Amino acid sequence: MSPVGSYESLMAAIQAGADAVYFGVGNLNMRSRSAANFQIEDIAKITGIAREHGVRTYLTVNTIIYNHELEEMRALLHAAKDAGITAIIASDLAVIQYGHEIGIEVHISTQCNISNTEAVRFFARYADVMVTARELPLSQVAEITQYIRDNDIRGPHGELVQIEIFAHGALCMSVSGKCYLSLDHYNHSANRGACLQLCRREYLVKDLESDMELVVDNKYIMSPKDLCTIGFLDKIVKAGVRVLKIEGRGRSADYVKTVTECYKEAVQAIADGTYTPQRIAQWTERLRTVFNRGFWDGYYLGRTMGEWSDRYGSQATENRVYLGTITNFFTKIGVAEARIQTAQHLRKGDRLMVTGQTTGVYTDTVDEMRLDRGVVDEVKQGDVFSFKTDTPVKRGDKLYRVDTVIDEF
Repeated sequence: MSPVGSYESLMAAIQAGADAVYFGVGNLNMRSRSAANFQIEDIAKITGIAREHGVRTYLTVNTIIYNHELEEMRALLHAAKDAGITAIIASDLAVIQYGHEIGIEVHISTQCNISNTEAVRFFARYADVMVTARELPLSQVAEITQYIRDNDIRGPHGELVQIEIFAHGALCMSVSGKCYLSLDHYNHSANRGACLQLCRREYLVKDLESDMELVVDNKYIMSPKDLCTIGFLDKIVKAGVRVLKIEGRGRSADYVKTVTECYKEAVQAIADGTYTPQRIAQWTERLRTVFNRGFWDGYYLGRTMGEWSDRYGSQATENRVYLGTITNFFTKIGVAEARIQTAQHLRKGDRLMVTGQTTGVYTDTVDEMRLDRGVVDEVKQGDVFSFKTDTPVKRGDKLYRVDTVIDEF
C-alpha cells in the first residue's frame, strides 16, 4: 500500500507494483499541509487511473472532526463512494459510523491506537481492515491476528478482519501521531494535518545558574530515525499481517517508486524462498538512495526506546538536481528533447530522472546527447538538447540529474 501525494507519485506507485494506494483530499486528512493535496474533483480521476491498472484506492479521512465540518465530511464520503473508492481510512467515530451507514468500506487508522483484541472486536462492526498502534511489538500484533483467526472475527462485509501495519517511513516521537507540540508553539495542530515538525529540530539543554548549554547527546532527541522493516519482513508476514503500509504522502515520486519496488520484491522473495541476507542488503542500499533520516526497526522487535537522528533532514545517498523540462518527444524514433533552465549541467555518463503526471518516474544513464552541432559530452543552462529513451515522456515533464551524495559526517 503506497502513499500518493501527487499524480507523479500515483504513476510511480503503479509502475512499482503497488496493490493499493492511499491519498488525501482537502483539509480532513493528516497530511493536508505536507503533501500536494488533492481536491474533491480529483477523486474520480485517481480512482479511474488506479482501476485501469487493477490497483485499489483508499481515501484518508483520518483527522479529528469538529461539528462545523460534519457536512463537509459527509459530502466528501459521498463523492468518494460515487467515484468508486475502495475504502476510506478513518479515526474519528463520526467518519467511521457515517461511512458504515452509507455502505462504504472503512479501514481503521493508526490514530485509533488499536492495541488489544477487545478493540478489534469493537471496530469489527464497522471495519474490514485495521492498522494497529505503531508502538505495538510484533509479538502482540501476532497475538491479535491469531485471536482474529481463532475467534472468526469478521468485518461488516463478512471477511476475516485484516491487520495492517506501517512497514517503512517516518516515525513520530508521539503516541501514534497524537502530538501537541506544533499546536502549543505555533497553533498548527498535528491532529489536523498541519504539523510543523518541531520535533525534528536540534535542541539545547541550558543550566539556568551557569548559562552553560549542551546539545543533548549530539542527537536530535525528539526525531526518531525512519522505520525500515525490509530486514525482518518475513517475521511480519509470519505474524499474520496482511497489509504493508508505506509512509510518505509528502515524499517525491522517486521515493514512492523505490520504496514500493523494494518491498514488493521482498514480499515476492519471501513467497518464492529467495529472501536472503544478500538481497536484504541490496534492498537496504536502494532504500538509502531516497529520503531517509537513517533507519531502525521501530518497536516491532521489542525496543524500549527509539534511535534518534544525528542530523537534520534527509540522509539519502542520492540527490536530485533540477535541470529543466521536457520540450518534446518523438515517438517514432524514441527521442526526447529537453531544455536546461537552471544554472546546472548534464554530462555524458550522468544519471538523469524524468518525472511527470503520466510518466511517473523514469531514470537512465546518459549515453549520448545531441545539440544542433551534433553529439556533445555536456549541456548547460539555455541548451535545448535531445537524448534517446525507450520510455515515452511528455512535454512539460521535469528533468533532474541524480548525484551520489558524499557523506561528510
